[in-house]
Amino acid sequence: MAADRIDPVCAPWQSAKLLPGLGASLMGLLLAMPLQAAPKDPPYPTMEELRELQLLTFTCGRENTAESCNKASAMADPLMDHPRLGANCKDAIWTIRERAKPAATNSYERRETINRAGQDLIPFCKLQNRTVVPSKKEEKPKEKKGFGLIPGS
Repeated sequence: MAADRIDPVCAPWQSAKLLPGLGASLMGLLLAMPLQAAPKDPPYPTMEELRELQLLTFTCGRENTAESCNKASAMADPLMDHPRLGANCKDAIWTIRERAKPAATNSYERRETINRAGQDLIPFCKLQNRTVVPSKKEEKPKEKKGFGLIPGS
């Protein structure tokens, strides 16, 4: 390779006047390294965990205490980063996490917002087992002639 010509792949090493071919050997080593497996998704929340969060949410809405609200918020927080939960589920979890805080007065609107998020939790977050049910073989309907005004015609 000529001294006035710089290989774009090895440019950082050649411009630093390192040993010739060092860039190529480093690239070869990088390519020879084994690929790491992608990290596995965390396990899907169980129905028991979702039910526990739901009950803590209802308790927070009813009692309006720091203890019950902190438990609900703390249990909801890690679920926000779960990669397999859907948008509706995360909306309910976000509402629980943000609204599950004790208030000076336990107004109807506050309780209703928290309770609605708790109610939405199970239907939106439960694991959906999608099974495809084979459709029944439908027969083609008999073609009718005319407008069907006269029966049997």
